[in-house]
Amino acid sequence: MQEARLWKPLRNGAAQCRLCNHFCAIPPGERGKCGVRENRDGALYALNYGRIAALNLDPVEKKPLYHFQPGSRTYSFATMGCNFHCAFCQNWTLSQPPGEDGRIEGRDATPEQLVAEAVRLGAASISYTYSEPTIFFELMQDSARLAKARGLKNIMVSNGFMSRECLDELRDDIHAINVDLKCFTETFYAELTGGRLAPVLENLKHIKHDLGWWLEVTTLLIPGKNDSPGELDRLTDFLAKEVGTDTPWHISRFHPDYKLTDRAATGRDSLEAAYAMGKSKGLKFVYIGNLPGTDRQQTLCPGCGELLIDRTGFSASGSRVRDGRCLRCGEPIPGVGLG
Repeated sequence: MQEARLWKPLRNGAAQCRLCNHFCAIPPGERGKCGVRENRDGALYALNYGRIAALNLDPVEKKPLYHFQPGSRTYSFATMGCNFHCAFCQNWTLSQPPGEDGRIEGRDATPEQLVAEAVRLGAASISYTYSEPTIFFELMQDSARLAKARGLKNIMVSNGFMSRECLDELRDDIHAINVDLKCFTETFYAELTGGRLAPVLENLKHIKHDLGWWLEVTTLLIPGKNDSPGELDRLTDFLAKEVGTDTPWHISRFHPDYKLTDRAATGRDSLEAAYAMGKSKGLKFVYIGNLPGTDRQQTLCPGCGELLIDRTGFSASGSRVRDGRCLRCGEPIPGVGLG
């Protein structure tokens, strides 16, 4: 347990958390929506600091990041907790217990130990992932600064609901982020996540245009919830016009989980329709994930169609990119460490 950062005192001993766009006003003895930040005698504490509940050495493609150090390994960890309560969460045993019954489990580890292990294993980066890294901000910030000093890159995999203050605090320490843009309606966010759409959209623009982090976006396509042509038209229009056509968009296949088990997994036709929608709006790099047998994980040159990076599952092989350009036609290929 450690005193939290990004909070301010309120009247009557309450504390306002400033980490995310819930801006929870937390009375003494209570916790915020995430279940891991508690007001103790008027001061806010991070109960999850150093409590590592998930830890793996992953391919960076698993985040997913396809244009950031492809083929590399990233040391990935998380604590329990999340500021969303998604009915379809596929990591719900990790993200939801603190908010549901107060449990915060995990083995103790310091930032120094985590970074040292990442270096020992030969990781190119550290990823703050699996649950929502915003809610373990203090551990992430301390680890990211140490990792950067050791020559490692830092990656967030996030729902994008953090506060502007949180983003700006991390400005110099994070290098890449994948943001889940879960849908394009406020109704979906309110009913199925407990969050809001508007702050996520503002954060996507801020990350892309102001922070200088490498950005990729993922949408989990859920049958009957966020896969209508009209909604996908608005979502891809936003990505193309407000974020940028060079931003990779990952379309991920839903499978029934947690509290949303009343519908089948996303069909191939639906995923392909979303892919076609993205391409029609000028998005240069659209990918389909979590679908066996697809070839939509390959990176193709938007200029000449050359196969630049071949992928099977989470493995990437070869690169026909040099100095940020396609070897065949010279088309600029945005990313970090592509070749």
